[in-house]
Formats: sequence, C-alpha cells, structure tokens
Amino acid sequence: MAEKTALFEDFLRCHVCSETFRDPVSLSCNHSFCSSCLQEFWEQAENKNCPICKRKSSKEKLLVNFALKELADSFTRKQKSGLCEAEKVEKKVEVCSQHPEEPRLFCKDENRAICPVCESSLHQSHKVVPIEQAVSDLKEKLNSDLKSLQDKRDKYKQVEETYNKVNEHSKEQLLTTERQIRAEFNKLHKFLKEEEESRLAALRKEEEQKRKTLSREMKSIQEHISSLSDSISAVEQELQKHNMSFLSGYKDTQTRARARAHSSLSDPQLLSGTLTDVAKHLGNLSFRVLEKMKEKVHFSPVILDPNTANPSLYLSDDLTSVRFGGTKQQLPDNPERRTYYVTVLGSEGFSSGKHSWTVEVGDHPLWSIGLVKQSAGRNEESLSPKSGFLCLVHRSGKYTNGDGETVRVTKSLQRIRVQLDYDNGEVSFYNPEDTTPICTHRDTFTEKLFPYFNIGWSGDAQTTDIRICHTEISL
Repeated sequence: MAEKTALFEDFLRCHVCSETFRDPVSLSCNHSFCSSCLQEFWEQAENKNCPICKRKSSKEKLLVNFALKELADSFTRKQKSGLCEAEKVEKKVEVCSQHPEEPRLFCKDENRAICPVCESSLHQSHKVVPIEQAVSDLKEKLNSDLKSLQDKRDKYKQVEETYNKVNEHSKEQLLTTERQIRAEFNKLHKFLKEEEESRLAALRKEEEQKRKTLSREMKSIQEHISSLSDSISAVEQELQKHNMSFLSGYKDTQTRARARAHSSLSDPQLLSGTLTDVAKHLGNLSFRVLEKMKEKVHFSPVILDPNTANPSLYLSDDLTSVRFGGTKQQLPDNPERRTYYVTVLGSEGFSSGKHSWTVEVGDHPLWSIGLVKQSAGRNEESLSPKSGFLCLVHRSGKYTNGDGETVRVTKSLQRIRVQLDYDNGEVSFYNPEDTTPICTHRDTFTEKLFPYFNIGWSGDAQTTDIRICHTEISL
C-alpha cells in the first residue's frame, strides 16, 4: 500500500519544481506541469519544448487541467492534515492472475475467487457462486466462530469473577477461622490456668493442715519435755545433798520420780502422714486433668463442611448444627457448593468400615438426612437412591425413604441415628431412644459416601437448628 501511495504521489508531482501540482496544465505529449513552472521554464529555455521529452508543444494556449488539479489539491489537503489516504480514494481493482478480468465468482471446491473466463474453462464441474454470496456466507461462518470465541471469553470471565469471589471469601474465612481458633485455645488456656491454680491451692491447703498438726505435736512434746526436765532437776538436786539430809528426803523424791516415770503417759511416737502426699498431687496429673477436660470439650463424629453449604444455610461456629436462614449469603459458587437444594455435606467421606452418628431434629418439619455418593451431581434434581442419595426424608409429618415409599413410625422422631456399614453395603436409620429400626438402604458401595443434610424452613416449629449430637469418647 505504501508503494502505491508513493507512485500516486509521483504522478501528481511537477518535474520542474518537484512538488505537488499547483494549477497543472497538460501538453500535447500528455506530460503535465505547474502552469507557473512551465511558463518560467519556457522563458529561461527561450522555446516551448516539453521539459521531459523535449517535444515542441503544439498548443497555443494552455488551459488548467481541472481533473488533475482536483486530485492534486485533494492530495495536498490530506498531506497537510496528516491523513494521507490517497489509497482510499483509489479504487483497488484486483485482476485474475491468468486473465485480464476482475474476479466476480468464487469456487467453493478450490476455495478461491475466479473470473468468468476461469469458470468457463477450468471450473465447469465445480460449485461456483457469485463472490458477494460467498463473502456473505463466509462472513456468517466467521461471525459464528466469533460468537463462539465471545461465549468462551464470557465463560472465562465468569470463572475469573468466581475466583475473585473465592479469593475474597477465603480472606474472610482466614480471619474468622483464626479468631475462632484463638477463642478455643483461650478457653483451654483459661481452663488449664484455673486447674493449675486449683491444684496448687490444694497442695498449699494440705501443707497448711499438716503444718498445724506438726505444730500441735511439737507443742505437746515440748510441754512433756519441760515437765520431765523439772522432775529430773528435782532428782538431781536431791542427789547433791549430804547423808542425813539426803536420807530424810529420799523417800519422797523417789516416790515422785517413780510416779512420773511410770505414769500413764506413753512414750512419744512419730505421727505418720506428716509429709506432703506428692504422689496424690503428681500421679497421672496430665491424665486426670485431661479426664476433667472432657467436661469442657466435646467430640462430634461428623463435622459439617461450610464450603459445600447452600447460601441459604447458616452453620454454627463449631460446625455441628445448621439452620435455614431467611436471606442468602454472598458466597462464591465454588465446585463443592450445593446450590440446587438447601443442603450441606459432612467434611469427611467414608470408603470403608462402620460409622454412626445421631442427629437431633426435634419438631422441625422439613429435613432429609443420610449419606450421598461422591458421584452424585451437586445440582441433582432427584433425591432418590438411584441418584446416589441414601436418606430418610421428613415432609409434612410423613417419613419416606427417599424413593417415594412411606416409612411407618410409632411416634414422632426427635432424634435419628444414622449407621453406615460400608463393607456390607447398608445405610440404616434407628430411633436412638429404643434402637427401633426405621428403614435401611442396601447397595454395593464402590466410592466415597458423605454425610448429607437437607434443611427446609422451620416455620412455627420450636426447633430451628438440626444438630449433630456429641459422642462420648474413651481416653
């Protein structure tokens, strides 16, 4: 395109002044020049020959070539405005590579433009259409491809938006989880500090009691020692007397000494248990503290996974209870989240062994509990066993097995015990009050099963939260 622009510019250039024509005139030899440049050239040459081919001009009076002037002026204006687009006013005409004809047809077999001569000679058996139709069809196809690309880009933008939401939600989760971890450890620290102070106080109390006992014993011993010392001093003084004086008081002194020596007072004995009972305070100390800690901490056999919860569900801080909320939370649509039904899954899946847990449902009117196969779609419309849902369902006061079959119970269930025997392919439900069986799903399990909770609106019921009951554990 730049080469063609240069040729066009050269075509509009005066060969005398080397600039774009100004009021161009054309000679009989078809060479053109600026009118003023040609007059000046002829005056200097003293003849009227063409400056290029040297042929003598046969025209007596030269008239301005207005067509050429219009082209030159237009080109000059575009040059001055910086928009030299002469190639745009020049109609681009392509010519067939084999014939001096403009291609007006399109060969679909060879996928190229052809001229009428080519069609009659080389493309008679090919599918040929007018070039305008071919362009229209191809543009339609390209627009279809463009639409696919735009749709693909929109999907990537949606994923990008979801990732942004995931990133922001992850930051919130970090802060919330960090705060809850600190709160839990603060409770433990407080308990341990109180337990430490309690045991140190018990140690000090024992020491005080034993110190008082020893003090009493020491005081009694000292009193006896003082009394005996007085008796000994009296005997020793009697022994210092001379013959007659000693004999006159001997009998009385002996009587008193023997009475004191052989009195009912027994010989002194050391009391046992006067030392600190170290074994009582230190023996199995950590274990005994841990035993007591069981009153403060609890174990739940199932922990709810907040990343799977429907936005309408609200989970407790300890992730063991769930309720249906009035408004949807702004949560990212991550792949794990259940959005079709108001459900939440347990955080741990099972692929072997026996597992059980108890769920407190109270008088809540709408719920489904049990297990779901890992392969079940997160937006599955059916909650039947065929779709991978092994549940007990409660709707409008009726209990079903999720497959449309009514389950008969003798009284309204307040708690449900869910029991999984993976290896034998059984999911059973019991009334934990009397271990009465409710229903059982049987299957051959080949994938992970996750605890499943589907919660509806509680309405006027007293129970709003479905809760996983704590389990006693042995240390």
